[in-house]
Amino acid sequence: MQSTPTHSRGFIRRFLPLAAFALALGLSAGASTQAVRAAEAGPALAFPGAQGWAAHTPGGRGGAILRVTTLDAEGPGSFLEAVRTPGPRTIVFEVGGVIDLDLKTVRITEPFLTIAGQTAPAPGVTFIRGGFDIATHDVIVRHIRIRPGDAGQPKRSGVDFDAISTVRAHDVIVDHCSLTWGTDEGLSASGTRFAVGGRTVEDFRAGTSRRITFSNNLIAEGLAYASHGKGEHSKGTLVHDHVQDILIVGNLYAHNYERNPLFKGGVSGQVLNNLIYNPGARAAHYNLIAEEWIGHAYETGRMILRGNVLRAGQDTKKLAFFMIGGSGDVDLYLDDNLTVDVIGQTSIPEIGRYTTAPVKVNRLRTPPALPFGVKLLPSAQVQDAIIAAAGATPWNRDPIDRRIVADVIEGRGEIIDSQEEVGGYPQYAPTRKPFVEAEWNLDTMEPLAGYQRGEPLR
Repeated sequence: MQSTPTHSRGFIRRFLPLAAFALALGLSAGASTQAVRAAEAGPALAFPGAQGWAAHTPGGRGGAILRVTTLDAEGPGSFLEAVRTPGPRTIVFEVGGVIDLDLKTVRITEPFLTIAGQTAPAPGVTFIRGGFDIATHDVIVRHIRIRPGDAGQPKRSGVDFDAISTVRAHDVIVDHCSLTWGTDEGLSASGTRFAVGGRTVEDFRAGTSRRITFSNNLIAEGLAYASHGKGEHSKGTLVHDHVQDILIVGNLYAHNYERNPLFKGGVSGQVLNNLIYNPGARAAHYNLIAEEWIGHAYETGRMILRGNVLRAGQDTKKLAFFMIGGSGDVDLYLDDNLTVDVIGQTSIPEIGRYTTAPVKVNRLRTPPALPFGVKLLPSAQVQDAIIAAAGATPWNRDPIDRRIVADVIEGRGEIIDSQEEVGGYPQYAPTRKPFVEAEWNLDTMEPLAGYQRGEPLR
């Protein structure tokens, strides 16, 4: 890992008052007025098109540029060395290929971080045999692939990983990532259900994740009967009790038995313009589990589902688009969600139950305000939009993502128990390409005009 200084304007802008911002840039009086006016327009977006309550996180903007130069998980020039470095930082990749996490979870605890997988040469960066926990704030993760898989572990051995989970985190964006073969969830938001010492709802919410955006990801092929200690565990997204202000938008969920997504007790968030293909027993659902809330008053959740598409596949059982279980009530708004069975008939009910408890589904009559930056698509346009954009490198998908997307288009594929059923872990030859700062907007980590992300796969 090599560190070089880079632009500090974003970092200065976040933490200094407006007048000091102009002075810190060394501007003249006239120029400083212009700079202050620009600053007053509002905080910068994390990147063009960022959405939700986390849309303005700076991530690592203005900090060091840390270069990953090896596919070794640890050691000099490694990804883990960069992740553990304190202070604002952006991680770029001068190497492409596979990073084997060796049955470990990458725990991200240092805030103000951008992981810019778009900088890697083709075939991009794929992490296998492990997962990520984001346990801090102001983190942006984009354009990487994480494929935990069963790693050869015995069934029900208790060795399991989320591909990515936020843990008591806030102001986090996971965007354009491919998250497959999870042995727990593919992509989740969690924390402590009842924070130690907490007495109020606000205390409990502060002890878990909040202001989270999951956008444009491919969350697929959660492994069913693999190494999870509980047995069957093909799960898409779990949003844990008390999580607030979560946006799940533009994602492709494919071949996950359930949790596409699941909101647990007291969660509040919006699920917009997602494509859910071949779920097993449940697509979107809400469930407050009474056993986990003993001694605490139940809280009403809030789940907004708009413009989503559910297409049944060969593993899809009899279900409803939204299902409620457990013991807690939920405020629910449904609008323009398109559901079809395996032959394209709109016979799937809108709401179902898998509980006999007297829970209430409170149907909201007025559409809640959309989260920041969301431009809601009609459901009829969602499938094509997601096929074009979801996953780590939609401009140049790797063979595994390409297969999953093709199966979604053609109505094929199934829930699996092991990555070995679909060809096993990728084995890509390492590739190298220097990261050239002059080719990138270092504030947003988008390529400048005339440059491109990665290279064509050969």
